[in-house]
Amino acid sequence: MGYATKIKKINEKELIKIPLEELKIKKTLPFDVYIRDSGIDKKIFNKGTILSNSFIEVLKEKGISHVYVEKSDLDTYKSRALPESVLDSPVAFKNYSFWKEKFYQIDRNLLIPGIEVDFPIYHLKDFNFKKIVEASSEKPSMIYGDTIPEEGDILIEKKDLPLFREYIEFLSKRVEEKELIIKESAKVLIAEVLNEPRSGEKIKKVGKVVNNIIETILDKPDSIYELLHLKGYDYYTYTHSVNVGVLSVGLGIQIGLDRDTIYKLGIGAILHDLGKSQIPNEILNKQGRLNETEYNIIKQHVLFGYEILKEKKEVPKESLLAVLQHHEKLSGRGYPYGLKGEEIKLFGRITAIADCYDALTTRRPYKPPLTPYFALSIIVKEKGDHDTELLKAFIKMLGKIK
Repeated sequence: MGYATKIKKINEKELIKIPLEELKIKKTLPFDVYIRDSGIDKKIFNKGTILSNSFIEVLKEKGISHVYVEKSDLDTYKSRALPESVLDSPVAFKNYSFWKEKFYQIDRNLLIPGIEVDFPIYHLKDFNFKKIVEASSEKPSMIYGDTIPEEGDILIEKKDLPLFREYIEFLSKRVEEKELIIKESAKVLIAEVLNEPRSGEKIKKVGKVVNNIIETILDKPDSIYELLHLKGYDYYTYTHSVNVGVLSVGLGIQIGLDRDTIYKLGIGAILHDLGKSQIPNEILNKQGRLNETEYNIIKQHVLFGYEILKEKKEVPKESLLAVLQHHEKLSGRGYPYGLKGEEIKLFGRITAIADCYDALTTRRPYKPPLTPYFALSIIVKEKGDHDTELLKAFIKMLGKIK
């Protein structure tokens, strides 16, 4: 390739300027890609992203004709072939998806050196599951400084969720990071709700979780960053649900909704994907694009969630709008009803933005996350689909996040 020789630096890394057309459409990027925007170097594509024509069009609309890549990554790419991935084997990927459903992802920051756990801990990296802590109620194990790897997902078996919940309660009296406890408690509860979606007892507890999220953000606006789950991890429906709840509550606060309205919004947003509990895992976890039949099945999750929740007295009727309308688009191109414009209510509009943003910025087994910068560029480009004023408020809110 005819790469230019001009070099810039970002965080002490050498960047080489290359023409935009050098990026290959429908090919996996072998390196991170950066742009210079208003004098600031920003990562726009993560390594592993598969470029589409629409991605390139977004950049061209912004007047971008060149991008930057790290010299070291480019040299490595030129000198060796990319390693084979489990993604190259449908059988291996199906096996990975099967085992993934038996585990629950936890925040590594909760595993504090010097504290014992009474449940086994696993490590997931490069599609491989490995037990790294052998522990049980009868024989607890101590966490040491080098016990937990810095990369990859940290998991426990789903059957150990009750033990993990007790562990979180124990930590809540010992750690100062209130946001960490609130976030993980919310994730555990939503995981349990997804496992037992018709449990009124568990759904009733969602209100307390939402109140904790609201109070935390109102008391400390910057805490929204700590409440959002880190994007380096794989996609899990319970984590996505909590993230959408946090983002929706944050946006509700940003636009000045009253406390009660924010509470009802939060209930609907955090339960927006409850209907996915009724969708077969082989469709939810499918590698790559769904066929028409599979797509029609997954679209039913909206109605499944609505049907389950409409009978629950613990869920305010207004909250159901977030569940029922989070995939509707102002242009009428959404589902399940193809609603347009004013037919889509405020809760639906807010949750749609939060859902789309989190989905784009969360890693999947078959694709890396989009950077926040480019995810927002994609959402803004779909001008007819989302509420313009809400998008402005959403971008302003995200600007406050570290």
